[in-house]
Amino acid sequence: MRIFGWIATGSFYLLLYMLLLAGSDPVVRRLDYHPPGWDRRDGTMRLVLLADTHLAMPGDTPARLTRIVARINMLHPDLILLGGDYASTSSLTFRHYSPAEAVAPFARLKARHGVVAVFGNHDHWANAGAVGMALADAGAVSLVNGAIRRGPLVIGGVDDDYTDQADVRATADTMRRMGGIPVLLSHSPDVFPAVPRRIGLVLAGHAHCGQIVLPFIGAPYVPSRHGQRFRCGIYRKDDQLLIVSAGVGTSILPLRLGAPPDIWVIDISARDRPGVPGSREASSRS
Repeated sequence: MRIFGWIATGSFYLLLYMLLLAGSDPVVRRLDYHPPGWDRRDGTMRLVLLADTHLAMPGDTPARLTRIVARINMLHPDLILLGGDYASTSSLTFRHYSPAEAVAPFARLKARHGVVAVFGNHDHWANAGAVGMALADAGAVSLVNGAIRRGPLVIGGVDDDYTDQADVRATADTMRRMGGIPVLLSHSPDVFPAVPRRIGLVLAGHAHCGQIVLPFIGAPYVPSRHGQRFRCGIYRKDDQLLIVSAGVGTSILPLRLGAPPDIWVIDISARDRPGVPGSREASSRS
């Protein structure tokens, strides 16, 4: 019987660890990106990617999101990009928040070029119209297969691919007509193979880095038609870069293992010497 007691105790502490990791401060991951055509006179432009906030009890609370927002402001971003899934539709939560409550902390975000957002699958399942109005009230601009200029950049925003709302071609065409250095924001990384080569940087979330990643086995489930292919981190295809954030919230289960929450800081500047875009990668605890 003693062995069953050890198993029960170990399971309890593992569950507690997974719950605490899910609600922990996000890791701050960093990338230097040097796109062709960047004018040195524009200096460095800092982007921050925040994805998958999924506000719902027990761990993803307004108070925690407010702390994360304050940490982002301390990073002095020039532009903040929100990668979707602000709402939560999971049934395994103690409390769901309304769209207005879910995005209210974003009103405290501060960036010289503002806040740009796209929708995720949970936002569509909850009520994308209500989420969009709440984002506007919080001062964010929502892109639905469209684009907007922000300084030297043209930001394209693809609607959610997981719910078949994405139109990569229309978004890319709009970006091309607007000019500027292109950056594509998408909730799902699954759009990456369809992104034209002229768009050098794609930012996404959705996969939660697997959320629960088992030793020696990996993530049992990734919500992607590509499986593990775009689960987490940085991917390169020729001169293109894809960043997939772990996000800061959780989906289905309020637990994480081997996939801590994160936000991304991307510093865009002129290249000092020839090389692959995105020459420096690092991470630190928020």
